Amino acid sequence: MKSILIAIILFGTIINTHAQTSTIPSDITKLLKFTNDNYDMGKIIYGKQTEFTVDIENISVIPISILNVTVGCGCTTPKYNQGQIIAPGAHATIVLGYNGSNLGNFSKVATILFSGNMTKQLSFHGVGVQP
Repeated sequence: MKSILIAIILFGTIINTHAQTSTIPSDITKLLKFTNDNYDMGKIIYGKQTEFTVDIENISVIPISILNVTVGCGCTTPKYNQGQIIAPGAHATIVLGYNGSNLGNFSKVATILFSGNMTKQLSFHGVGVQP
């Protein structure tokens, strides 16, 4: 009976150790490659709506889903496919729109929530100028 109990404890320890070592890496840049994640809009005319595209490439061997995109204010609008699964080697895009509501320097952020409780912050900046 003692040998069965020892075998169960040993097996449970091995399984627990394996589960801990096979988790998703905490560094998202080892899983996804981002283009335009810190975008310079340059000079934009005050009040003129503009947008840019962020490309996301899955460079891992596991599928990753886009769960949500949150923005810092109402002047920024994200366009994306909520729940989209990015297969290994595949690409997804997020379009960020900005309503041009600032004169002078501006800096804005958006945060993407992925499956596995991973997040990535995107940023963009520029200068609002008079027409």
